[in-house]
Parts: sequence; structure tokens; C-alpha cells
Amino acid sequence: MSDKFDVVVIGAGPGGYVAAIRAAQLGLRTACVDEMVGKDGKPSLGGACLNVGCIPSKALLDSSRQFHNLNHLFAEHGISAGEAKIDVPVMVGRKDRIVKQLTGGIAQLFKANKVTPFAGHARLLGDRKVEVQFQDGAQEVIEAEHVILATGSRPIQIPNVEFDGELIVDNVGALDFDAVPGRFGVIGAGVIGLELGSVWKRLGSEVTVLEALPDFLGAADADIARVAQREFKKQGLDIRMGAKVTSATAQDGTVAVRYSDAKGDHEITVDKLLVAVGRRAYTGGLLSDEAGVKVTERGMIEVDEHCRTSAQNVYAVGDCVRGPMLAHKASEEGIAVAEIVAGKPGHVNLDTVPWVIYTEPEIAWVGKTQKQLKDEGVPVKTGSFPFAATARALAMAEPAGQVKIIAHAETDRILGVHMVGANVSELIAECVVAMEFHASSEDLARICHAHPTLSEAVHEAALSVDKRAIHRAN
Repeated sequence: MSDKFDVVVIGAGPGGYVAAIRAAQLGLRTACVDEMVGKDGKPSLGGACLNVGCIPSKALLDSSRQFHNLNHLFAEHGISAGEAKIDVPVMVGRKDRIVKQLTGGIAQLFKANKVTPFAGHARLLGDRKVEVQFQDGAQEVIEAEHVILATGSRPIQIPNVEFDGELIVDNVGALDFDAVPGRFGVIGAGVIGLELGSVWKRLGSEVTVLEALPDFLGAADADIARVAQREFKKQGLDIRMGAKVTSATAQDGTVAVRYSDAKGDHEITVDKLLVAVGRRAYTGGLLSDEAGVKVTERGMIEVDEHCRTSAQNVYAVGDCVRGPMLAHKASEEGIAVAEIVAGKPGHVNLDTVPWVIYTEPEIAWVGKTQKQLKDEGVPVKTGSFPFAATARALAMAEPAGQVKIIAHAETDRILGVHMVGANVSELIAECVVAMEFHASSEDLARICHAHPTLSEAVHEAALSVDKRAIHRAN
């Protein structure tokens, strides 16, 4: 006889483990099935984000930033040191310890909240039965009143570029190099490509980024993307737009990458190649024919505005459904669904999900871009303010970047906020709150911001919407 739960969550990433914990907090008997294993071969909760994505990449970004600052920034502060060296295995080991601490923390949270974990691959059968295939080949079927699918996403592969895990890698492989590659190639100038390209550039790699699209960071506001691209160029990142990769071949310890652009066909040789052209929903082997869950042509699970699938009492959240593929979006959906299942209201506003790219400078935004609003025929007014005009940014020796606020031309309601600069991953939260409460640019302009802080750039940008910024000419 199979085990019976109130809720079974499939996937223990940011959407799944959060959903499981919240469901258990609400008094529901909850199980969570996940197949991720760590570098030690043991079950490791947290999904791609904690194991091989968000967290390890931020650990390497911070390590590489310290190394870069020691070589290029500390002298401005009067700090000198001997010749700086980087021990890559030590850096990677630090990253691994952080990952282990956090994934172990989820296991403790499961225990504290009485969530039952199952380490194996899950397949949804009919009538909300879940078949679990364990690593040793054993199987078990568990049943649930409600099922939450949170299986995440996987890297996209492109034709004629095969991962080998050593020379041609996805984001997982690029987190575990044992030495700094002399020449590092990146296919894709998106979040992953720019972040990992930045890591290895700071540590000494010659980095070439090949992006098929003509516009840099097309999802971001054009003004912010322009500033970011200029800063990356100053840092030595060689970003080639409109470059469509046709093949990559590993041979004799290097990779020959062939691509075409408006000027013709080209070839570059690199020591390591990262393929970072995006991710797609991971639903392979998840759904039986009896499950009754519909998927789109792109493999995403179809859901309504409350994350309900086409099967009764089956929900789906995170990267495997519509909306931005972001860990925090998945977590909010997981909480919302757990509360819906428990008979409470639950909702996620996809229009106010913040985006962040953790490069140097950081890039963050919430809401729509000026181009999107123009295409929709929405009348707008904008204000912007450079970090170089704030005392705190100058004191930090990080003056690059700006804040841009877009408001409705008639109602003044904030429709989008876009930033590039130091610590904007933290600054964007104020603007998310403002937009959730339907604030106007005047509301932000009338709020007192501490001095000296980077947040003053948000204040001044809000003032600038009505041409009344104090610390720059309007």
C-alpha cells in the first residue's frame, strides 16, 4: 500500500522546497521528491539554484571581485600589497562549502517542519499518484490529495556544439574549472554568460562573448543596456553582437568556434567554451499519459493565473511554467500555491518581479522598459540620475551607472525602474515595493533617503521625472 500525503511536491529547488515548507507550516502532511545529487554523490536539496546556479556563481563572483579589487582598486585607497595570486581550487572549495551549508540547511528545515524527503526521480501517474525511482533501482508509489510540480529548467543545447563537460561546458562546468583558462569563450550574452564571463575575466582570462541577437541585453531598458555594455567594454570583455555560432569542435585541448555575422564567417580558438544561450523547462520523464497535465509546444506546463494545471489538484510553479525563469519568482509561486491548497488566498504579480544581473556593475530592473511602453502606446515621462553624482558612489570608488524611472505621463504612476551600478540588486527592492503599492514618482521623490547612500540616486531620479533633481542639471 502506498504512502498518502496531503501534498507531494516534485522538485526541491527554490519553488519546490519553499512550497513544501509552507505547506507543512499550514498543517498539511507534505512530501518532497528530488533527484539532485551533490558533488559527493549524496542527495542535495535546493535544486539547480543552490547547487549549480545562483548561489555558487555568486560565491565565485565575490571571490573574483576581491581579486580584481586587490589588483585594480585598492591602490586608490592607498592600500598596496605584493603580487596577487589566485588559487582556483581554494576558491572553488569555498564555493562548495557555501553550497553544502545551504543545501544542508534545507534538509534541517525539512526535518524541523516535518517534510518527508524522497531522494529519487519522480513521475506523475494518474489520480495524483507519484512513482519514485530511487538511485538503487527500487521504486515506490506515493499518493497525494494535491501535487505541486516544480521541476525547474535545464540548459539549452545548440546544434553542432556538444557538451563534453571539460572543454565545452554548461554553467555547471564553468563553476568548477581547476585553473584560470587563458582564453574563455562564451556563447550567449545573457545573465549566465555575462556573470561567468565576468568571473573568469577578473581572474585573468581573455574573454570573448558571442551573442546571436543584434541588441545587447534586449530584455533590459536600452539606456541601461548601453551604459552596461560600455562598462563591460572598459573591463576588457570582448562582446560580439549578431554573432551566430555554427559549430564548435574540441581538439588537442582547445576549442575551435566558428560563427558568422554581417561581415562573414569567422573562427576563434579558446581553451574553454561556455554555452549559455538560455534554459528550457525540464519535464523529461515527469508526466505519464494518465497524468492529464498539458504542456506547450516548448515543453512548458500549462497553468492558469493561480498555477493550476489541466489536471485536478495538480499545480506547477517556477521555471517549468510561464513567466520569468527566476528563483525568487519560483519561491513566491510555491508559497502562493501552498496557501491556495490550504484554503487561503494566494497570488503572484508577475509584473513586479525584479530582475538582477550580478555583474560589475550590477544590473537590475522591475516593470516595463521605455520601448515596451512606447510599443503599447502608453504615454510616459522619465527621470534618470547618475551614480557619479552621489557622494557615496564616489567614496566607494564605484561611480559607474545610473537609475532610470519611467512613470505614466498623465497619472505619474511608476511603470518601470531600471538601474545599473554598485549594489543595485539591493536598491531595486524599494522600487518593487513602490510599484506594488501603485506609487507615483512623486511618492518616491517625497520620501526622505539617508545621506550619503546609493539610494539617493533613486530619490534624485524620481525628482528628475518632474525636472527637479537637486544635484544635477535637469
